[in-house]
Amino acid sequence: MSKITVDTSSVDEAVIIMTRVFDAPIEKVWFAFTTPEHVKRWYGGHGFSSPVCEMDVRPGGKWRHIMKTPDGTEYPMEFVFVDVVKPTLISWQNVDHGKRTGGPPTTLNTVTFQAEGEKTKWRLVARFNSIAERDMANNMGFAGMVSQGSDKLNDLLQTL
Repeated sequence: MSKITVDTSSVDEAVIIMTRVFDAPIEKVWFAFTTPEHVKRWYGGHGFSSPVCEMDVRPGGKWRHIMKTPDGTEYPMEFVFVDVVKPTLISWQNVDHGKRTGGPPTTLNTVTFQAEGEKTKWRLVARFNSIAERDMANNMGFAGMVSQGSDKLNDLLQTL
């Protein structure tokens, strides 16, 4: 099993880049990543749940998600898919990307999937509006949450 690697070292780009290799074929990883009933099982950190996950996986389609923390706090999220190329690329951003004032930073997330035999290399580039917003997201635990979610995704892939 491959663990996630995180790169937040760029001093001049407002990005966090994460990579991982899953021991599952690309079609299975894509399926688990784009099917709401499966996304509900892996999205978020350890102890988090997703009581709501609705996805219209196409460019311009919406993704409505509620993430529930272990203490019961719910965080509603709304995204719009920007680019979808089955099974190799998916990108989405917050519906209010570039318009939000206050609160956590918004991102444009691009995930690529690359077949490596029966394994799949997954790469996330989370692009923020500024280095300050990237650093804020990093300090809020963005990479840790994604890493934990990727662990949960990895466990799910072993059961599909």
